[in-house]
Amino acid sequence: MAIDYPITQEQQMLVDSVRMFVEQELAPHEAEVDKAGEVPEELGMHIKSKAREKGLYAPNLPESIGGGGLDYKSLALLERELGKTSYGLHGFIHRPSEILMACEGEQVSQYLLPCVTGEKKEVFALTEPGAGSDIMAMQTKAVRQGNEFVVNGSKHFISSPVIPDFAILFAQTGTTSTSRGDRKLVTAFLIDADTPGFSIERGPKCTSQRAYHTWQLSFNGCRVSENQILGEEHAGFDLADKWLKMGRIWVAAAACGKMERLLTLATKWAADRKQFGQPIGRFQGTSFKLADMATDLKASDLLVMSAANKADNGIMTNEDAAMAKLFASEAVGRAADNTIQIYGGMGLMEELPIERIWRDARLDRIWDGTSEIQRHIISRSLLREHNG
Repeated sequence: MAIDYPITQEQQMLVDSVRMFVEQELAPHEAEVDKAGEVPEELGMHIKSKAREKGLYAPNLPESIGGGGLDYKSLALLERELGKTSYGLHGFIHRPSEILMACEGEQVSQYLLPCVTGEKKEVFALTEPGAGSDIMAMQTKAVRQGNEFVVNGSKHFISSPVIPDFAILFAQTGTTSTSRGDRKLVTAFLIDADTPGFSIERGPKCTSQRAYHTWQLSFNGCRVSENQILGEEHAGFDLADKWLKMGRIWVAAAACGKMERLLTLATKWAADRKQFGQPIGRFQGTSFKLADMATDLKASDLLVMSAANKADNGIMTNEDAAMAKLFASEAVGRAADNTIQIYGGMGLMEELPIERIWRDARLDRIWDGTSEIQRHIISRSLLREHNG
């Protein structure tokens, strides 16, 4: 089932290229890396090399610095195809955080460009054990001492298929008074993994995306120079907000890819599997599930591409991203559950990819902001129009 949205010839070529890459280089390894809980180093390096060869590496950053220079609609199409298989595998087709475009001076050669060439890998260090999605509740602090900052605190659920070379850390650097009371000021820092006082450990194992690791970052008297501030001091929240909005579109796009794969599997099974002398797809209990899945997929695709189109025109809002992420992440959960129901007991067997997609899809309603957070963003926007 092709995406039902107008795309250019160049974008169709991109879809075809990424789809072939997924089928040839990634999908054959998804079962083994899920079972092992990690991607072997040699395989990861092979994927990265092939991705660079195909021009798929750092596709979101400008061509002027060596990136792919893709617009947001093209990136959504790319993420849709990559979403059909394990994040642990396609995590080696690195899409560096666009926040790194805020790098200045020596930061460009030390952090930005190495991420474009594949020499370095960053992590986005925002989430904390006691704060979760509430950025204003973060406890990690960076206290200025002359030309340095002393960082103390911790981050968890920081995702990356490999141990990172540096972290884009968000820490509290002060407070300001507002009409609603004191508000924390947040600053973004670039901190190398070998900085004294900074330690990185593997986080707990997750039942979803088993080959895509989480990391625990700890800062204990970690000293960083003011030259390692990314962007401006106290302006980290604006940087984080920009990343979070687009991150939700990528999660939604990947969910669409998983839905398409599930619908293809379910439809073929419903047409071939016979019970009581006829294909099970002729029974309404099965056929209506297929109809719901197809409708959810089309609606999700339209939400994603509409938001990406708005992003290309500089008019995408928080609620646009929230709606796309909310609907697609919940729709792929329904699709996975319906596919298992159509397959019956076979849907839960490890010999088929369905139970793995089912497990992986559960995470989509949590990371990059839970469904509850997305509903809060949407409803707050509606009420704001009426001073509510």
